[in-house]
Amino acid sequence: MKLHELKPVEGARHSKKRVGRGTGSGLGKTSGRGHKGQNARSGGGVRPAFEGGQTPLFKRIPKRGFTNINRVEYDVVNVEALNCFDAGAKVTPEKLVKAGLIKKGSCNIKVLGNGKLEKNLTVCAHKFSKSAEKGIVEAGGKIEVI
Repeated sequence: MKLHELKPVEGARHSKKRVGRGTGSGLGKTSGRGHKGQNARSGGGVRPAFEGGQTPLFKRIPKRGFTNINRVEYDVVNVEALNCFDAGAKVTPEKLVKAGLIKKGSCNIKVLGNGKLEKNLTVCAHKFSKSAEKGIVEAGGKIEVI
């Protein structure tokens, strides 16, 4: 069997309903919408969560927690990932993006201490964990808080 020989299973595909093509088609005049009412109108119908006037589920269930509007998001980089840079290099956010370790749009970077750093690097980031700080300094590198 080849890709160009593939066909959908019998009965899996249906032809489109052609409505409003005259009374003889069986779907003319009101086009299967019935007479008058909300669903007969253009743009008619109810919103997805509507339950016929009953209080909808999303309003009945209890609400919990809150969203902290002052939350600061950080992109994390582990110390072991920094081994891809040359010894003695200065690791900046731009270089981390170029190396594919963080996304381009990220604004804050935090370095975590997972793994072992084997090169002396000068790492520039917004935050460092204590173990990351220790790992970078032990490898002979320096840290710079932006």
